[in-house]
Amino acid sequence: MKQSDKPTAKNYSAEKTMRMIELLARNRNPMRLQDIAQALGSNSSTVLRFLVSLMGCGYVAQNPATLQYYLTFKICSVANMVSEEIRLFDISQAYMKQISERFGESVCLAIEENMTVVYIGFISGPDQMLRTMQRIGSRAPMHCTGVGKLLLLDHDEGYINKLIAEKGLPSFTEKTIVSKGQLMETLQIVRKNQYAFDNEECEIGARCIAVPIRDYTQKIIAGLSVTGPIFRMTDEKIQKNLSFLIQTADKLSKLLGSNILIRSQN
Repeated sequence: MKQSDKPTAKNYSAEKTMRMIELLARNRNPMRLQDIAQALGSNSSTVLRFLVSLMGCGYVAQNPATLQYYLTFKICSVANMVSEEIRLFDISQAYMKQISERFGESVCLAIEENMTVVYIGFISGPDQMLRTMQRIGSRAPMHCTGVGKLLLLDHDEGYINKLIAEKGLPSFTEKTIVSKGQLMETLQIVRKNQYAFDNEECEIGARCIAVPIRDYTQKIIAGLSVTGPIFRMTDEKIQKNLSFLIQTADKLSKLLGSNILIRSQN
């Protein structure tokens, strides 16, 4: 261990403070001093000192009637500032490049906006057709794209009914999903697998696999997709690289605050 890595009173205090904040957040209900101390394995006088500091900064308050402690909404404002400042594409680029090099194909980063998929990041593969289809800022339907299907997982059936009423389920190829029944059945499979395909549903000759990116609320906020011509995006190639793709997306989710475990795919 380097000298700079050795625990100090200062970084121990920082660690203790963060553990206290996480404890209060997980518990949801106000907590007594002795319960906080017991949960943290510390004595009450030490815990009180940290609580007083957090109260002074406005992150913790005490109910004067019960003397219990709880987090204030100031912690939410800080979280909101962080989420606004983080640029998803900026932190995704290195991971997208790794995926593109692993597959030898184009990789896209996409989000949902107004019931459509919007591409906000792109690492180019060898195919001009795909560069045109998935340029940054372009839009695509949710029902026939890999990322779109993933983004629908966090929505209820009422939202899907609204999507169908407002956007329809337009057909682009003979393989496009064109009925609610087909869509709901497909989403059940996607929910189970936690990855989604576009098998020539948007464009004949193009195949895509997509994996979800989650934030600190565990909500799917974006998706990473790998797209290539169907003669290269074979089942064998996808299975060979699927574990890497899933784990890379999970690592990115953790950078956004998700507590997801890094999964593996056997």
